[in-house]
Amino acid sequence: MAVTNNKLIIKLLGSTLLMFGFGFALVPLYDVFCQVTGINGKVDLTPGAYSSRSDSNREIKIQFIAVNNEAMPWKFKPKEFSMTVKLGQTYSTAYIASNSTANYMVAQAVPSVSPSEAAAYLQKVDCFCFNRQPLEAGERKEMGLAFNILPDMPAHIKTITLSYTLFDITQASSKVLASTD
Repeated sequence: MAVTNNKLIIKLLGSTLLMFGFGFALVPLYDVFCQVTGINGKVDLTPGAYSSRSDSNREIKIQFIAVNNEAMPWKFKPKEFSMTVKLGQTYSTAYIASNSTANYMVAQAVPSVSPSEAAAYLQKVDCFCFNRQPLEAGERKEMGLAFNILPDMPAHIKTITLSYTLFDITQASSKVLASTD
């Protein structure tokens, strides 16, 4: 009987270690998955990753979409719904958010790029999605976005859609602040 219990304990401990290792490896695996598929708009923030070269002969259309998560009561829209850009040049635009509630709220934007292949060529120089966006009750804010499209983007990509979904993270933010006090 003791031998059976020892084997069970060893199996349980081994399973626990494997689960811990798998959980620990999920973050880098998720980053690789997002980088390969372009899901979640993962960006390369390595210094020197932004190109200043311009392929003046090639232009593409960028479409901007704003989506609120169903639990997000803010008004949220792009300043421009589309723009035509030259490859290799940096452009700026913005999204506009309005907190139409009577409460202070904090939001986080999650980006998505379509087609997913284009995500590797879309370089975000500055993005409101990098930070949490707090707004007081009734406050309206223009949230900036600066980007460029790398000149070596495949020729078959003619249009890129950049979508942001806005999530209410007020409770999560207040819990983080409470734990740091």
